[in-house]
Amino acid sequence: MPPFGPVKRRDLIAAFRRLGFEGPLPGGRHQFMVRGETVVTIPNPHRGDIGVGLLRVILREAGVTKQEWAKA
Repeated sequence: MPPFGPVKRRDLIAAFRRLGFEGPLPGGRHQFMVRGETVVTIPNPHRGDIGVGLLRVILREAGVTKQEWAKA
């Protein structure tokens, strides 16, 4: 169960896999993950964690609630 806060890219990908997403798949400038018709862009690897603001945007794009995120 990842916290709703700064999260490592690796933990983000693992949580999305537990939520039924496939990938990460190669894209143009960023990788992405897919679940049905939903496509979510995954941030490129960089120093530090993915911040709360970006995590909120990614979850909104994926259609994942904070409750679903807490259970992943």
